[in-house]
Amino acid sequence: MSTASVGVSPSPALRPALRALVPTLSRLVTLAAVVVLVGLLPWLSGRDPALSILRARAGDQNPTAEALDSIRAQLGLDMGPWEKLGHWLWGLMHGDAGVSWISGGPVLPGMLQATGVSLALMLAAMLLALVTTMALCVTAVRRGLMGEPAPTSGALGATLTALPEFLLAALLLVIFAAGLNWLPPYGWGEARHMILPALSLGLPAGGLMGRLFSDGLTASFSERWVATWHVAGFGRRRIALAVLKRTLPSLLPQVGLVIVGLTGGAIAVEQVFSIPGLGRATLGAASAQDLPALQTGILLLLAIAVVLGGAAGLGRTLLLGRTLRAGAVPVTRHEPHHGRWQWVVPVAVALLLVIIIVAGIGRDPLASNYLRLQPPSLDLPLGADGTGRDILARVSHGALSTMGMALLVVSITFVLGVLIGLMPRLAAGPIEVTNATPPVIAGLLVAGLMGPSASGAILAVTLVSWAPLAAHTAALVTEVQGQAHVRITPMLGVGRWRLLSRYILPSVIGPVFRHAMLRLPGIALALAALGFLGLGPRPPAPEWGLLLAEGIPYLERAPWAVLVPALALVLMSILAVSLSSLWRRG
Repeated sequence: MSTASVGVSPSPALRPALRALVPTLSRLVTLAAVVVLVGLLPWLSGRDPALSILRARAGDQNPTAEALDSIRAQLGLDMGPWEKLGHWLWGLMHGDAGVSWISGGPVLPGMLQATGVSLALMLAAMLLALVTTMALCVTAVRRGLMGEPAPTSGALGATLTALPEFLLAALLLVIFAAGLNWLPPYGWGEARHMILPALSLGLPAGGLMGRLFSDGLTASFSERWVATWHVAGFGRRRIALAVLKRTLPSLLPQVGLVIVGLTGGAIAVEQVFSIPGLGRATLGAASAQDLPALQTGILLLLAIAVVLGGAAGLGRTLLLGRTLRAGAVPVTRHEPHHGRWQWVVPVAVALLLVIIIVAGIGRDPLASNYLRLQPPSLDLPLGADGTGRDILARVSHGALSTMGMALLVVSITFVLGVLIGLMPRLAAGPIEVTNATPPVIAGLLVAGLMGPSASGAILAVTLVSWAPLAAHTAALVTEVQGQAHVRITPMLGVGRWRLLSRYILPSVIGPVFRHAMLRLPGIALALAALGFLGLGPRPPAPEWGLLLAEGIPYLERAPWAVLVPALALVLMSILAVSLSSLWRRG
């Protein structure tokens, strides 16, 4: 062996340690990059931070040079971006996150208190999501125990996933708080304040996890060892527990991501119910360009992501560690399922969407030709909105915009997720950090650099939506590499590219594509949320997110202004999941 090769090749004893060190380095580098990006945002945006602070503190004050210089000197803005960032990091190491640029008070105590509120809300929502998940998996478990594992249509899970949190929160607020007066509409501090927000967050998360677990359980029940256990006389309870243990490892990363997503996704719910949580506090800090508060909020979100991601990885290792090391991971067997009724759901849903689009495509979506909030009639089938515009026309013309943007984001994130997920160790940090950044925060960052726009909304959602697909890909790649017939391929002379194309990608593409299609409504809803918050397409564009935002204030007086675009999103979700199910069965 040459001296050069010895110099560049680590010893065999060091290779496992180096491989274990890669994910840690990936997390640290990604965290550092995000902190630097957030810290430099006021300077990257091209706007004067002192001017933004002056406007936030006293919007009517004349921004004179003396007033701006006073603010710069008071807050240390005259240091420059890099010096200011280093000064903040040094203080953070000593337990000082700085002073708010807006209120003038310490940042850390308030952010920690807001974190406790968000964690409590997240825990309640997660418990509800687990109950929903179990209910959606009953059919898959029953079919598997009967020896007939088959994918379900997923209509209910897709419907729950397609419900926007802010829309569901508004509906629950109107029905149970304003209408029935059973629960308080706003506030925090008592257990009953938690019920409506937890429902708003838990039901969509439960729909997503229920569909993922239903697919995973169906795949596990199709493995040959299950039939062997049936023949050997094992009881149904033991088989069901074994199948659950087999399914959990590949889905635990997704569970961790869903939990983290609850923290970030709570921003809209916290806004609706006026809950003093971390998401609402971070959103307010980003809007006001309160850099110390924004940095602290994002770091707390990232800390939650790292802890939960590590816990999910540890749980997966404990469940599947010995099997992976022994190369004894069972091979999943997918059998085609044919039937004349399998096209009923997608055809019926597609027909409803086509009817809505065709019925309104010839009508004017921008003209205010009707009375404000005019109820539906023969001439106005779906009623008018708050400015007298035809809702049918706006939903129809907005279909191409909303569906097109969502499909574009899904296509990009699917490719990114698969490519990045093929490098599990290097991708650990970006996956956890990206998933800890909600689309709203990404939208605020992008809007701060580019201004609110449709392209900015697409970029913001794309930047944070590839992480779940990459985590799913990484988990599947690890399992495939642990299968016995794959582990012996290097000894048979199979190269890396052939191993990738012949064994790994065929086992990854199908499940990840189905997962991507399942996330289509969530991505559409993220785009809608950005439009709802004014970070996406601008009025008077007939975009579904704007329709929801414009209709929310009139939900009690004119429910048709909100329910129609919400129904369109639900139909799109059911169509996407049904078609992806057919693709997999074929």
